[in-house]
Amino acid sequence: VQLMESGGGGVQPGASLRLSCVASGLTSSFNRYAMGWFRQAPGKEREFVSAFHRGGGSTHYADSVKGRFTISKDSAKNTLYLQMNSLKPEDTAVYYCAMDQSIILSSLRTATAYDYWGQGTQVTVSS
Repeated sequence: VQLMESGGGGVQPGASLRLSCVASGLTSSFNRYAMGWFRQAPGKEREFVSAFHRGGGSTHYADSVKGRFTISKDSAKNTLYLQMNSLKPEDTAVYYCAMDQSIILSSLRTATAYDYWGQGTQVTVSS
């Protein structure tokens, strides 16, 4: 499985960005995977941002982004999205998408539970 993120960049506070993550080499249908977004700021651990659970696709968000970020997916394109609105300087980080076929709900927010990762895309929010 290969994941490729895009859409990062440098923006001012209050702006919006949409990240995309295209998956290829899948061994099962796209919706059989749990998929999510994590981020890592300099000197900090990788942290959960948002995710879809497998199958039914319940969505989950970190409290820090709830109400500002929206996760979505296009199964026909094997693509995961993260719409980020009202960006803040503290959102600055490298954003990674991740997928896994066997993750359980209680581990959805745990980075080490995911087998597949993209290379990351930088998001910088600064005035």
